[in-house]
Amino acid sequence: MEVELIDSMGSDLTVTNAARVSYAKHSDTLDAKDERLIHYLATHGHWSPFAHAFLQFRIKAPIFVARQLVKHQVGLSWNEVSRRYVDDDPEFYMPDYWREKPTNSKQGSGGAVQNQSLPTEILTQTHRLAQKHYNLLIEQGVAPEMARMVLPQSMMTEWYWSGSLHAFARICKQRQDHNSQMETQAIAGTIADACQEKFPVSWSALLAQ
Repeated sequence: MEVELIDSMGSDLTVTNAARVSYAKHSDTLDAKDERLIHYLATHGHWSPFAHAFLQFRIKAPIFVARQLVKHQVGLSWNEVSRRYVDDDPEFYMPDYWREKPTNSKQGSGGAVQNQSLPTEILTQTHRLAQKHYNLLIEQGVAPEMARMVLPQSMMTEWYWSGSLHAFARICKQRQDHNSQMETQAIAGTIADACQEKFPVSWSALLAQ
């Protein structure tokens, strides 16, 4: 899985200036008073100033992870590679290790299963068969938008994900929770690192709530 920061707009100062425009005020440098303002805004739920700072990511992950993340819509824009148009060989995801079913929940996972080789072999065979059948359908002239039906959720996909700092804070707070799926936690964690680097004061204030 990969997360690449493509672009960003604004800084912590963007947040404070967006808030202070209500009083026709503007600052050119970030000082301690600005930092206090950022924490005040986050603490009291004044989210709109944080919506003026933006980030854009290019993310590569398996479909089952992407479908969890795409549920987040507010303040975000998503453009994904389409296998209606692309018919090259698919790439598949193989986990580092297999986790067992949790004992006290209907979702999530527990520790590592004892037999790691069997599920790995099953998924490997699934990938090989899916690849073979997909190629056969393409060779027979079947449209890529239909041939893709034989491809599993472990197929890798890529998308551009752009949105406000506030939107990504909401995502990362939810998806970095220990109850979230580990693969999704990994994506959210890398996004959070980029947000922390670009907007250190605002990000810390948002995640503290």
